[in-house]
Amino acid sequence: MTVVSYPAAARQDIHEKLHGHDVADPYRWLEDPDSEQARAWQSAQDELWSQVRSALPGRDRLAARLAELQNAGLVSPPVWRGDRQFYLRREAGQEHAVLYTAVTGADGRPGEAERALIDPMRIDSSGTTTLDSWQPDHEGRLLAYQVSEGGREESVLRVLDVATGDDVDGPIDRCRYTEVAWLPGGKAFYYARRLPPGEVPAGEEQFHRRVYLHWVGTPAEDDVLIHGDGLDKVNYYGVVVSRDGRWLVIDASAGTAPRNDVWIADLTAAEEATPDLQVLQQGVDALVGVRPGRDGRLYLITDRDAPRWRLAVADPADPRFPAYESWLDVLPEDPEAVLGEYVLLDGPELDRPLLVAERTRHAVSEVSVHDLATGAPVGERLPLPGLGAVSGLRGRPSGGHEAWFSYTDHATPPVVLHYDARTGATRTWARSPGTVDVPDIRTEQVAFPSADGTTIRMLVISRAGDGSGDEAGAAERQPRPAILYGYGGFNVSLAPAYSALTLTWVEAGGVYAIASLRGGSEEGEQWHRAGMRERKQNVFDDFAAAGRQLVADRWTTAGQLAVAGGSNGGLLVGATITQHPGLCAAAVCSAPLLDMVRYERFGLGETWNDEYGTAADPEELSWLLGYSPYHHVRAGTAYPAVLFTVFDGDTRVDPLHARKMCAALQFATTVPLSERPVVLRREGDVGHGQRSVSRNVALAGDQLAFCARYTGLAL
Repeated sequence: MTVVSYPAAARQDIHEKLHGHDVADPYRWLEDPDSEQARAWQSAQDELWSQVRSALPGRDRLAARLAELQNAGLVSPPVWRGDRQFYLRREAGQEHAVLYTAVTGADGRPGEAERALIDPMRIDSSGTTTLDSWQPDHEGRLLAYQVSEGGREESVLRVLDVATGDDVDGPIDRCRYTEVAWLPGGKAFYYARRLPPGEVPAGEEQFHRRVYLHWVGTPAEDDVLIHGDGLDKVNYYGVVVSRDGRWLVIDASAGTAPRNDVWIADLTAAEEATPDLQVLQQGVDALVGVRPGRDGRLYLITDRDAPRWRLAVADPADPRFPAYESWLDVLPEDPEAVLGEYVLLDGPELDRPLLVAERTRHAVSEVSVHDLATGAPVGERLPLPGLGAVSGLRGRPSGGHEAWFSYTDHATPPVVLHYDARTGATRTWARSPGTVDVPDIRTEQVAFPSADGTTIRMLVISRAGDGSGDEAGAAERQPRPAILYGYGGFNVSLAPAYSALTLTWVEAGGVYAIASLRGGSEEGEQWHRAGMRERKQNVFDDFAAAGRQLVADRWTTAGQLAVAGGSNGGLLVGATITQHPGLCAAAVCSAPLLDMVRYERFGLGETWNDEYGTAADPEELSWLLGYSPYHHVRAGTAYPAVLFTVFDGDTRVDPLHARKMCAALQFATTVPLSERPVVLRREGDVGHGQRSVSRNVALAGDQLAFCARYTGLAL
């Protein structure tokens, strides 16, 4: 590299008195990306990253291998409407998954060959348009779908005629994160939409959702307001309509709070446009998801009085309904496993209705079958290909004896498995379409104590048979470069999954570790709450303990360790390098939250204050200031090499966090740029979520090459 010093960044003497705290903010000017000063700084950072990137050895080889492993593609479980199925598939070489439909013939009738319904690359050949969600109507004749551009996740809703492939309704804007609940016959649907910008206070355009009824083929301006007036401005709404059209269920969560209010209406007792919504749950510190069953009862999956979740049933004919005492357990809480998904099998081919349930035990999935009436297990757990993760558990809405679900693990691209309750057999329904040479890896789960003695678990992935595993024992293990990854928040579980990034790193000789931190859902809602709000420091302690355990077990050394995380995991990385700068040699901090005093002012930050706390409250501000990475950068500290990655289309976490933190670390670190640089990688036309395969490959290639260079992995 020819650059020997960091770009100039003025330190402003900005101090605020907040609830008695003196809060310094020397780089506030970097919050405005359009100021002349910020543009000049960003341009210089772009040039610095370009020079650092060009000097990373092995980057092209890593990217090429990442692309090969991404060619495994993907396939999703089918969504059934009668004999018609809808599913996603991405072939080798495709940038995005394509939504297909096909008809499976029954009783000797011919089927219908698959047809592509929505291909994002046909909509936009640049690859920056993504298919965000889709929902067929009850009959499978119409499909509501949402797409967004440039990574901004500002979904626009349209309706497509499945037979012709033509749009017949829309576009309807301001539909970000909405569900679509069809009425029978495809005549109309309920959905959530934000109020127009002119009807909300300035700066609150991302909030103020309402539930509407939309009649297909009519202007969205004529939609009927159903629910939401006078409720919390940050509410997200879910909507469900039963297959027979009788029940409407609406739930509301204030941002990402781990609780919801739920209302239910009998649509046979009123017009669809004027449902009489009754409270099912309100003001309760718990979550419940409601699904009307074909037997006329309501099935409720909840963590109420069950932090590892349970499945209950409520009968509207019960005089106590919808009171809580009318909820009767079908599948009680398991004290050691977390209930996730379920499907009811009640077809006429069966001698009794069954329940198929997915649980996770320390983040590893298991699938069991139960008698629906008693909850008693029926036979053994379903066989799975390995220790991995199950998702997308589905049956036929019209009833039946079959279930489909997706399975993946660290070495297995997603496959769709099929369970036949008549025979008890489980078989492969569909495989990811690409053929790839997956390296031979070894995964083991280790347990260790955190700072307060809590047992934490971590998956450690290494090459099989090369002496990095426990075959020879930890005492004889040769430490090697390692990446420690974590998240620890928002009730998210880091379950085993196929990852081209992980496989590429391990194949190159590294070790990859994934820590199950408090704040996630690996051990249920109590595990989540043990890592949120005033307990957020537990997450950072867990991660630091994981890094020390990797060193103690001789997987790696501090000089060979990199830490990585994105979004809330970027906050984790920021806290780690400011609290334990000597723990690692390198860090990858992607789309991070870092200024926890001002995070609510930008993007979707205000929807997360139940997870973190709010700076408007004196006590909660003290929590935030206790760990806010930006406010804990200390001059004269030897910080690790840090790669910040940000995305201009990110409407969730504003890139300003990374800009301010990058400037602060560049000023504070005592390590020369040439030895352990602090750099910012900026990318346009992508956002916080979905992206094209080639964009994924380029980003992962840069991240791995950076980690390899500063942990000593020879390429």
